[in-house]
Amino acid sequence: MTIFRKYTFIALALTALFAGRAVGQVQVFAQIDSQKDIYVGESFTYYIIIEGADKQGQADLGPLQKYNPQSTGSRNQSSTQIINGKITQNITTIMTYALTADRPELIQLPSVTVTIDGKTYRTNPVTVNIIKPGTTDKLELDITLSEKQCYVGQPIVLTVKFYRYANIGDYQFNIPVLNSDAFYIEEPDDTTSQTKQYRITKGGRDAILFTFSKILIPKHAGKIDIKPASISAELVVGRSRSRDRFFDDFFSSGKQYKRFMVSSEPLSLDVLPLPEQGKPDGFYGLVGRYTISASAKPTTDVYMGDPITLTIKIAGSKYLKPVHWPELQQVPELAANFKMPSQKAAPAIDNGFKVFTQTIRPDNNKANVIPSIPLAYFDPDTASYNVAKTKPIKLDLKPSKRLTYADIEGRDFAPVNKEVEAIKKGLSANYESPDVLENMNFSPAAALISPGYAPIWTVPLAILILSSVTKFLTCTNPEKVAAKRRRQACSKAIAQLKKITSIDSSQRNEQIASIMKQYIGDRFDKIVGSLTGNDCYEAIVDATEDTEAANEYRRTIERCQSTRYASIDVNIDSRKTDNIIELIRNIEKKLKK
Repeated sequence: MTIFRKYTFIALALTALFAGRAVGQVQVFAQIDSQKDIYVGESFTYYIIIEGADKQGQADLGPLQKYNPQSTGSRNQSSTQIINGKITQNITTIMTYALTADRPELIQLPSVTVTIDGKTYRTNPVTVNIIKPGTTDKLELDITLSEKQCYVGQPIVLTVKFYRYANIGDYQFNIPVLNSDAFYIEEPDDTTSQTKQYRITKGGRDAILFTFSKILIPKHAGKIDIKPASISAELVVGRSRSRDRFFDDFFSSGKQYKRFMVSSEPLSLDVLPLPEQGKPDGFYGLVGRYTISASAKPTTDVYMGDPITLTIKIAGSKYLKPVHWPELQQVPELAANFKMPSQKAAPAIDNGFKVFTQTIRPDNNKANVIPSIPLAYFDPDTASYNVAKTKPIKLDLKPSKRLTYADIEGRDFAPVNKEVEAIKKGLSANYESPDVLENMNFSPAAALISPGYAPIWTVPLAILILSSVTKFLTCTNPEKVAAKRRRQACSKAIAQLKKITSIDSSQRNEQIASIMKQYIGDRFDKIVGSLTGNDCYEAIVDATEDTEAANEYRRTIERCQSTRYASIDVNIDSRKTDNIIELIRNIEKKLKK
């Protein structure tokens, strides 16, 4: 029984139980997804089910904080009940969360308070059995820090290395430090954050190494204990019947899997505070080792007001995101002799440099040198503040003169006010009677029939009539748009899948999963961004009752998405793409029956 059907049954049972109560009675309770074993370090699904409400409530997850609750969305479902000829419509809202336990035990999840329309409800406690997976020497996990001691604000590189000495099935990482409040978590500037895969020999055994990195930036001083990371994975322990004929290429047919877990060693990081003594002006928190250089173009045959492109490059750290735009206005000689626009182009990361580009213009004949530009930072190696500076750039500035309004008008210009005044008096002396005045009163009735005014009101009227007729003939509505989207969902997905082999192989798996979820979203009017493999499974089963096709669809998505953190030997070629296209076509045929 699927999760969706199971909770549909629960909703109907509760509706029958409370049928004698007032219409609109709200009931709130909690459940977990217990269809499979729950292991230490793996996330499991916790549901808050609201009967009789079509919107989610505000849940106070404080009692569950030790299990690191993460919302994974919500959904609504409805059912109809007939009792003694009376039809009742029942609405259920299911709020879903992912929880993680860090040790094996039988735990009881406490009650949670849920507020709905100003009223408070409490869920029931839920008992969960957390199982410790087996241990094995066929998996190995190692995490390292680039530094054992650092300063507040200093970027530290966390490197995760996962070795496997055998084929694995489904797996899941649990890295507690990535959810820690003690650090800001960032992606590296270079490609080290991407998951990489290598074939190596370690300890005399052939292994496949998966590795990726993250940047940790400590928020406060003190000793920070970093909990061990873990990974649980399915390993082959025996032979069984084929799991799925469609996935014979993805899973080794006839193999039986069992879950195992390995953990890394705990780490600690000693974070020191930044000293207040010796802090230079312009320091904004950079910690590391930095260099700064500048270049300008052109530097010869430059005149006052000519644009000069100033390029500033900052390097010296593997992580350059904290580096801000240099405060050029704070350099006295630069601000006094050059004009600089307030608009700034976005910086770029290029070959280990953070590059800033700005246009400046000489503002006087003294602007023959672009002065040094400083960069203040704290060097953790010497435990002292330093200020790096660019080298001055000399300009071949040609002397020029600033034009004034007098230069533009001409030096011999003289006002002619007296002559104009004399002409004005002469003209006014000739016209002293009201006979020269013309009646300029405006009459709407006269304008309506006047040929001169006709285009003014007929043209807008014609445009209004034409646009109204066009809109009437091409009128559409949300229902028509949704129907068109449903009709085109299959052809759109197939067209995209046929082009998938032209995409880089490292991005192909993610793109296939995205296309398959987009098809389900378009075909069944669902929000694509929140769809999971299980959601796609439920949508197909509800519409076609074909659990085999639904299983194939779900496993394809889950398998493609599993390469997000570590690649699995899944090579999507044209033959596998054709299988997925055929699967979508079969689903479409059953939908049209």
